Amino acid sequence: MEFITNIPLFGSIANAVFIICGAVIGLALRKKLSAKILELPVQGMALFVMSLGISMSITTKHPLIVIASIASGSVIGEMIDLEGKLERGCAALECRIGDNAKGFSSGFIAASLIYCTGSMAVLGSFEEGLGGYPSLLLAKGLIDGLTSIAMAASLGFGVIFASIPVFLYQGTLTLAAVWIQPFMSQPAIIEMSATGGLMLMGIGINLLGLMKIRVMNMLPGLVISIILVQLFI
Repeated sequence: MEFITNIPLFGSIANAVFIICGAVIGLALRKKLSAKILELPVQGMALFVMSLGISMSITTKHPLIVIASIASGSVIGEMIDLEGKLERGCAALECRIGDNAKGFSSGFIAASLIYCTGSMAVLGSFEEGLGGYPSLLLAKGLIDGLTSIAMAASLGFGVIFASIPVFLYQGTLTLAAVWIQPFMSQPAIIEMSATGGLMLMGIGINLLGLMKIRVMNMLPGLVISIILVQLFI
């Protein structure tokens, strides 16, 4: 236990490793299955993502904050064109790597949002950053690893790379926990998670092919939700 607590960012590192290991297993399973067989699991994953988003979004205590966060965050994201930049990067990667990277963006975006928007990521990072044993991040890492098996089998190569934003996000929160924690009150975490839940619902709609929602351009809404809680709650 003492050895683990002496390793900087151990919880975030372990979380990223769990995701990579789970995704590798999922990709190995994917290679053994035909596209037709994978069609239904992809739809099932979409339904799971949507149900997770609904369960997160209904936890809000202040719906107007969630609405304002999504609306204003989307405007900022559209102006920056976050999704366009990501898609161009993914297209370049697919050209360089070939068929192994096909569908990179869908797996990467879905996995990254699922792993980063929940309250365990924030609370676990604070737990480790304030000197505690990273029990929450280790538990989250195990859950993420098991989820990665199913996600990589359904959505492909991009799930592995979700380990990068997870590590950067949780690592930053851990290192800056002393300064960030006062702003991340329980209401702020709830409203941020609820805002992220709407984004997950958008991911599910995209995976089902019902319409194209530029979910990445909504990401600034997560920060805005925290700011609005600090201003009005």
